[in-house]
Amino acid sequence: MRSGRIAMRDIAAEWLKDPAFRAEYEALEPEFALASALIEARSRAGMTQAQVAKAMGTTQAVIARLEGGRVKPSTRTLKRFAKATGTRLRIRFEPERRPA
Repeated sequence: MRSGRIAMRDIAAEWLKDPAFRAEYEALEPEFALASALIEARSRAGMTQAQVAKAMGTTQAVIARLEGGRVKPSTRTLKRFAKATGTRLRIRFEPERRPA
């Protein structure tokens, strides 16, 4: 810790000790995972948000909202994003994690 500042990871670690906060945080995991996957696909393609938007026939602001997790995209939109980034959309179901 320098100059009286607290690292964000330290704050997050403290917050995650609260069971209610942890439950809410974990409930958002699918949205975080989707946003991360979109950003990763675009980055691997070496494209900007504007380039993906142009390939999809939409605006950069729409791509920013998708990547920011502020919208829940349809599978049609995700397919268009995949095509624009030269990737393939795969959706799968996984067993829920059981508490230890």
